Amino acid sequence: MINIKQLVNDKQCYQFIRQTRWPNGVSCPHCQSQQVESKGYHQKQKARKRYLCKACCRTFDDLTLTVFSGHHQPVKVWILCLYFMGLNLSNRQIAQELDINKDDAQKMTNQLRESIFSRLPMAVLSGEVEADEVYVVAGHKGNPEAVKKRP
Repeated sequence: MINIKQLVNDKQCYQFIRQTRWPNGVSCPHCQSQQVESKGYHQKQKARKRYLCKACCRTFDDLTLTVFSGHHQPVKVWILCLYFMGLNLSNRQIAQELDINKDDAQKMTNQLRESIFSRLPMAVLSGEVEADEVYVVAGHKGNPEAVKKRP
């Protein structure tokens, strides 16, 4: 059996995050300045780059002020979780595929959904808007005779 976490490595994940986060070059997440210099790599995570902003003199890395920062799960687990969410897998299936606790998978998917939702632009309705309502009876709750009468 192939473990999907073995197919993805940290270097690829951090490269994906950098390309997605900074398509026009690295900028400081605190002041948005592009006067940034590279300061090597994180001590424990060798693919995670560190930076120094020359404008505000603050240090940051690839994950600073993102949904991925400050968690015990590796970044590749977060990226794979996001991928599985895109495939519409349940939290239980995600936990099974990533070999993590189902409660961790629940927390991760909630945080990812909240982050995605917070970045969506507000819907603006214009012109004529129409809304319909429908009442659907689901099952025979409160009416057991209807179930008994079935042939």
